[in-house]
Amino acid sequence: MMIVSKAEMFRQELLCQSFVQLLAGSKLFQKRERLPCKVCKFLEVSRLSFSQDYGPKLKEGYVMVKHLAIFSEDNTCSGCCLCNCLCFCGNNWRKVWLVLKPGFLAFLRDHFNMKLLDIIVFDVLPASNSKGDEELYMARVLKERNPLRHAFEVSCGSRSIKIRTTSHSKVQDWVSAVNAVGSKPSESWCHPHRFNSYAPTRGLVEDGSLAQWFIDGKAAFEAIALSIESAKSEIYMTGWWLCPELYLRRPFHNHSSSRLDALLEAKAKEGVQIYILLYKEVSLALKINSLYSKRKLLNIHENVKVLRYPDHLSTGIYLWSHHEKLVIVDHKICFIGGLDLCFGRYDTIEHRVGDFPPFLWPGKDYYNPRESEPNSWEDALKDELDREKYPRMPWHDVHCAVWGPPCRDIARHFVQRWNHAKKSKAPNEQKIPLLMPQHHMVLPHYMGRSGPVDIEKKISEVNPEKISGKDSFSPQTPPDDIPLLLPHEANGPDSPIMENKLEDMNSDEHHPTELSGHSSDLQSAKLMEADSEFDLQVKDYWWETQEQTFQVMSSNEVTQVGPRSLCHCQVVRSVSQWSAGTSQTEDSIHRAYCTLIEEAEYFIYIENQFFISGLSEDEVIQNRVLESLYNRIMRAHRDKKCFRVIIVIPLLPGFQGGIDDSGAATVRAIMHWQYRTICRGESSILQKLCSMLGPVTHDFISFFGLRTYGRLFDGGPVVTSQVYVHSKVMIVDDHCALIGSPNINDRSLLGSRDSEIAVLIEDKEFVDSSMNGNAWKAGKFALNLRLSLWAEHLGLHPEEVAQIKDPIADTTYKDLWLDIAKSNTKIYQDVFSCIPNDTIHSRSALRQSMSQCKQKLRHTTIDLGVAPEKLDFYENGELVVMDPMTKLKSVRGYLVSFPLEFMNQEDDLRPMFIEGEFYASPIVFH
Repeated sequence: MMIVSKAEMFRQELLCQSFVQLLAGSKLFQKRERLPCKVCKFLEVSRLSFSQDYGPKLKEGYVMVKHLAIFSEDNTCSGCCLCNCLCFCGNNWRKVWLVLKPGFLAFLRDHFNMKLLDIIVFDVLPASNSKGDEELYMARVLKERNPLRHAFEVSCGSRSIKIRTTSHSKVQDWVSAVNAVGSKPSESWCHPHRFNSYAPTRGLVEDGSLAQWFIDGKAAFEAIALSIESAKSEIYMTGWWLCPELYLRRPFHNHSSSRLDALLEAKAKEGVQIYILLYKEVSLALKINSLYSKRKLLNIHENVKVLRYPDHLSTGIYLWSHHEKLVIVDHKICFIGGLDLCFGRYDTIEHRVGDFPPFLWPGKDYYNPRESEPNSWEDALKDELDREKYPRMPWHDVHCAVWGPPCRDIARHFVQRWNHAKKSKAPNEQKIPLLMPQHHMVLPHYMGRSGPVDIEKKISEVNPEKISGKDSFSPQTPPDDIPLLLPHEANGPDSPIMENKLEDMNSDEHHPTELSGHSSDLQSAKLMEADSEFDLQVKDYWWETQEQTFQVMSSNEVTQVGPRSLCHCQVVRSVSQWSAGTSQTEDSIHRAYCTLIEEAEYFIYIENQFFISGLSEDEVIQNRVLESLYNRIMRAHRDKKCFRVIIVIPLLPGFQGGIDDSGAATVRAIMHWQYRTICRGESSILQKLCSMLGPVTHDFISFFGLRTYGRLFDGGPVVTSQVYVHSKVMIVDDHCALIGSPNINDRSLLGSRDSEIAVLIEDKEFVDSSMNGNAWKAGKFALNLRLSLWAEHLGLHPEEVAQIKDPIADTTYKDLWLDIAKSNTKIYQDVFSCIPNDTIHSRSALRQSMSQCKQKLRHTTIDLGVAPEKLDFYENGELVVMDPMTKLKSVRGYLVSFPLEFMNQEDDLRPMFIEGEFYASPIVFH
């Protein structure tokens, strides 16, 4: 017997594949000659077989299916013997080429024609079926009445498809191959991962997982614009609200080409395929007018494809929304977070309240939903608000970019949602294609290699000009450049050798160039070559920017754009059958929140648009973020350890109407559920903690908001507005950050309601820091993000940032954070008496305060946000008259205390029976 070495086997595999690749790239293959047709059937290969974008070749071949529409095109292979053999099935059955890949089962016209007829994207299978079987399979053999027919069924998600072939042995082969795909928990999409997520943790090996954060709209929008301009093949976009007339760069007069519709038109004309998923709102409840957006987008170019979902009548979905905010470019970079590409979201670190004459916010982009929501968005450049009387509502948000496998995981989520919407709304619409998810591959340990090699390195040298965007799954490299693809094996993600090796990679030399930025300006950028140790696909996205070193606070630089960081990334989401066509509800975001809170060692920092949660005994609110916080605080108290929870939320819900107005029932309803969570009633965390711990409760947990001020124009009135907190971020121990679209409420966290997506970023690179005076290794990504957020909120100068490096020390938390919040709150109360505030305890008191303010001032805002021309107050027994701006100069940053006593004498702020919202389901509000 001859013994063949591994190296020789590897060489033979290369030779074999080289032959097949040569055949696939030959002119005979392209011309569909009869000989290549027979050879390809025998070898079970097609033009899709060795495309590195979709994973290794598994199994392919002709089968018959019944559910597909009749083909309008002639079948060029109808004369072959296999076609004749299968024709006995009748006209209702159609011959297709079936391709099995690690992530999906694709139905093609034939092995030459790459028209995608249908696809099953593999999804997490239930743990057991109704009969109690421990293991479920995607494919099973079917018993036909006619013994000459041989069939099997493939089921995944909410779909089941019956497939026939020519023999029982082929049925067995297909069933075995399909089930084998889902049999490996660590690699399969059919098994849940940590937090019960569809996606595994990435970055455990050198796979190119990178992340970068952005604070506020200016930084994020400019990066998104740059990515769109760099697109080569396709762009995926989805959001709760999307405005085609949005300018991504400001001042808008100088950047007409940065308008979203103009950016998309330029790329579509270059051949880039653009797929946009819009949330189809209930028009009686929301004024975002997605139909107008769809029409505007479809008029851009034929390469722009748009779907709105859900259809309310056919699905019965009226209460829930699609809430994700995603932009994915070429499967290389994904932007994810709290920012929709719509009006009102662009903002800078200054959070200006005015813009007269228009310079940064044109027309309806000068936005304040507390004052007025436009009834129409069609005349985008026409002002909705009087800029000389009303402030805009500043907008605070956090966004994130990810590269590598996490980007593909998010793109897979988009593909699932797109295909589900396509099959539900437009199954026979040929202009709207189905999409296929791409697959991340690594080469195994061969021939003395020390570890897996990212396949992206193999394809990074491909000329991007050769990329074609015409097919929904056109290979990103020409056939001649397709490398060997082999499944992940030795030294994989679970290998302790690789894990230990990567844990030591903490030096800056492993960083690719970042999207660097400045607090006042994100520098204009251009593409550059990457000189990183691993040559990733992201080489098209190296931005050349102002040189600066992102060493934590050693440069005393506070930025709105973080360093691009090596990290562990895991995508988590909230989806169910209605939103993504999955067979099971996934609530991995909720599980991640609860787990991270329970495992926190020193502190938790949360920014969120809502804070509505329940304790274990709560029968109304179902998410248990609050219970996790309560348990973790009680454990810290028992252990006599310092532990802080800091939560920043909006001062008021961002919906139209004064708190006492007849049309503001939604505002009051959300206030009811939030105060019920925070401090009112037995279901609130502060009341329960105070009953157990007493006054020390506030050493463990506290709530805050953001507020700012300014003149509407030179010489104009001095006004204030809350800085609306729309970010959805949680930072734990300066080690990890959860960033995405989910709010903290049942709508976002239960999985069966709104669809959401987020990414958990865990640092792999650490720097020296401290916790309560003790040495601590902080993660670069999480620490830089927290320091920049806190520096903005506290109004710190660069040389002062070192004061907040230790987040839980008394010198930081009490002497700085709490002191600034209390001081700012008092100044705003003295100058404006704005609402909400702790001196107003009832609706009658609110009416009285508003009446007095209107008598004193000629004009005020809906939340009493206009200051008098002169302040009159007594100091040391003497009357003092002061310009309000003089007193406001003592305000530092934007941080204020959350008004826990506001409206505390109102037993129930929920809608009354005379209000229309009373007849809506209460679960809409929480």
